[in-house]
Amino acid sequence: MRGVVDMMNLYSGTTCPLSQRCRIVLYEKGMDFEVIDVDLFAKPEDIAAVNPYGRVPVLVERDLILYEPNIINEYIDERFPHPQLMPPDPIMRARARQLLITMEREVFSHIDALEKNLKTADKARQTIRDRLTEMAPVFVKQKHMLGEDFSMLDVAIAPLLWRLDHYGIELPKSAAPLMKYAERIFSRQGFIDALTPSEKAMRR
Repeated sequence: MRGVVDMMNLYSGTTCPLSQRCRIVLYEKGMDFEVIDVDLFAKPEDIAAVNPYGRVPVLVERDLILYEPNIINEYIDERFPHPQLMPPDPIMRARARQLLITMEREVFSHIDALEKNLKTADKARQTIRDRLTEMAPVFVKQKHMLGEDFSMLDVAIAPLLWRLDHYGIELPKSAAPLMKYAERIFSRQGFIDALTPSEKAMRR
């Protein structure tokens, strides 16, 4: 897999929500990188050569190969600290990681059923709907997941919020603060620049 020498190369699925997270971080940082689009239905053989699980996203930088979105994003954040997306304080950073793991287990883990249209898809929709609705009151008092500043937690949830219509998830009126928060995220230049044509087509 030869990309531009010394440049970060992100192998990214054009409709993959995990790849979208990594694209958002790269564009938020405003640095030099190349996004290499991968067809999720016809993955090139060299993806399996760099990721034993054969999945995207994969970040390649010289001899470094990373293939788990949270690890990719934290590496980018530490390597290019402006703007910082993880809290600088160790206690807050640990809390952010804890919250991210909670969201992975309670919310994001259900996305796969929707992506693959499994038998459990209806149950997954209901679970995501309930969890997001429970989160909505947070955004009455604060602009973002961790307070006033845009962070890695906002990056993590943004692809799901973008796909709610696409996944057939309709939130109740009580989730209005969450949807206003979503619009704030969607208006960020880094988010807009990170969208692929396929992702833009997901929202009517």
